[in-house]
Amino acid sequence: MLSANILWIVPAVISTIAGYTDWRSRRIPNWLTIPALLVGIALNTLVRGWAGTKDSLLGAGLGLALLLPFVIIRALGAGDWKLVGALGAFLGPRQLILVLIVTILVNGVMAVSMIVWKKRVKQTARNFLHMLAAFATFQLPGRDLTLDNPDAVKVPFGIAVAIAMILYTVSKFWVRG
Repeated sequence: MLSANILWIVPAVISTIAGYTDWRSRRIPNWLTIPALLVGIALNTLVRGWAGTKDSLLGAGLGLALLLPFVIIRALGAGDWKLVGALGAFLGPRQLILVLIVTILVNGVMAVSMIVWKKRVKQTARNFLHMLAAFATFQLPGRDLTLDNPDAVKVPFGIAVAIAMILYTVSKFWVRG
């Protein structure tokens, strides 16, 4: 019988590959995310039976549902979205939420570092106020505040996901060990 450890190790490897490809090409390919989703469901079914299948589908659905609004407004790429759905298939909804919280924290640190490094603090503050005004009036922010803007400081979300997933995996082994 398969060990439950595989449900942490495989997604850590997948997210590391995704983080590397996101860093190199600013893309997370379908050849990685789609099979990962299917493997996550299959492994959860093999390791935990029908309860694993249910958790896997709930985790994938939760990851996709939570990030879909950010994909729609072009604040997040579709590869990032599919990666989180695939990780949800491995982790289930509870663990996915933990990984996403750490991902958001890591991504925030990366964003602040890049903004300071590229000397875009004032522009970022103006953009943030513009976004708040757009959301307060139930409008979408302009194209200049999306991934479509070539001048925007873009943080590779896949790297933050990889770091969070690696930290999660290490913490699992540390707690058990």
